[in-house]
Amino acid sequence: MLKTYNPNYKSRVEKFLERQFFMKHIHFSLSEIEEGSTEGWLELEEMHLQQKGVVHGGVIATLADSTMGFAAYTLLADDQHVVTGELKVSYLNPGVGDKLWAKGWVLKQGKKVNFCEAEVYAYNAEQRKLIAKASATMITIFPEN
Repeated sequence: MLKTYNPNYKSRVEKFLERQFFMKHIHFSLSEIEEGSTEGWLELEEMHLQQKGVVHGGVIATLADSTMGFAAYTLLADDQHVVTGELKVSYLNPGVGDKLWAKGWVLKQGKKVNFCEAEVYAYNAEQRKLIAKASATMITIFPEN
């Protein structure tokens, strides 16, 4: 059972999103912020693609990492922060389509470490395909750190 230590987690995450300059640069933002999970959409542009015309793996990893990290943020006290301690991404299918949807969630909550998972899907018209699954260890940063 997940428990948030900040009833204002949505506004806190929204405030931190304003300082996520790389996410702004690639035009990714969160569309849902819930206790222990977040999700968002990315309209694909030429800058997101690698030389073969599929979504660059770094873009997919960024979406997974960001949704998992912000999912962990929803559970933390107001004076705590989170950083990625470990990230693993498994690429299952080529990223081909019009847009990507990513969802991250906290699978196991801890005081110092949250274990998270994410999925990234490519949408082409109304068809969707799972293109990546990810897991991460999110480390809590306390004020004394």
